[in-house]
Amino acid sequence: MTKSTTDSAHDAAEPLFERVAIIGTGLIGASLALAMRRANLAGCIVGCVRTEASLGKLRALNLVDRATLSPAEAADGADLIVLGAPVGAYEAIARAIAPALRAGAIVTDAGSVKQAAIRDVGPFIPDGVHFVPGHPIAGTEHSGPEAGFAELFDGRWCVLTPPPGTDEAAVAKVSELWRRCGAMIVTMTARHHDHVLAITSHLPHLIAYTIVATAIEVEQSLDGEVAKFSAGGFRDFTRIAASDPIMWRDIFLNNREAVLEMLQRFTEDLTALQRAIRWGEGDTLEALFRRTREARREVLAEHQAGTFDPREPERSQSPTLEPGDTDSTES
Repeated sequence: MTKSTTDSAHDAAEPLFERVAIIGTGLIGASLALAMRRANLAGCIVGCVRTEASLGKLRALNLVDRATLSPAEAADGADLIVLGAPVGAYEAIARAIAPALRAGAIVTDAGSVKQAAIRDVGPFIPDGVHFVPGHPIAGTEHSGPEAGFAELFDGRWCVLTPPPGTDEAAVAKVSELWRRCGAMIVTMTARHHDHVLAITSHLPHLIAYTIVATAIEVEQSLDGEVAKFSAGGFRDFTRIAASDPIMWRDIFLNNREAVLEMLQRFTEDLTALQRAIRWGEGDTLEALFRRTREARREVLAEHQAGTFDPREPERSQSPTLEPGDTDSTES
């Protein structure tokens, strides 16, 4: 993403925050720390992790200015606290940091389920502290602090879901944080976010996990040839299915209603597709494939294709597919 001269000068000015605590420095948290350093957004960044092993990695990688195992210690004196842990850990973290939050501080997060974030964090936010839930829609199948890179958010959307009555200045400051980290900002209700992400992210991951699990079972009767002869489509499913198991467990458990609703819709559509194949309805199949091909064009046109890695060639590909082109992932 190209920055104007004005933006560059702004980014080089005084840090946006004096002290930032990132609680949970896996892929997203580590990438945020690197992006904040790139844009000079924090005077001091404190990283918090759960284990001694992760603490060692955090220090060895020099991702943060200070590292700790204590969420309360990380939050103490911070003017911005970012929850980068799995959604299922939010309530325990919120309980731990609540006494350490100072007046005027902003708490935000990067989780993929926003109604659960508001439910589990909101009750522990003291008066005078502002909670601005957020979700940068970016990621790869890799996890851990070593997977982070500063460009992860460049050209990607970050959704903010502030509850009614949230301080507008706090929302604006969190928006500015993500903007200077390279993201595009959109605001919506938490409920709307959870339904949108259920179909665009959560259900695709569920399908990928299921297909790979089925393939593992089938492979036992095919002499190990599933992995050996995997074409591009299956490779893509295995990449998605390699995502952090704990994070995705928490996402499905905390967005169950929206996921189950979309799963029912998908099951109905799958049944219709099964019927079309059984009865040789070629026109039905072709019409479906043409509609889905158009959806791919729209994703490319929005520059949201690929694995969010800026080194990936797909970012520079043209979104236009000519008649007869395949754009196939198959080898």
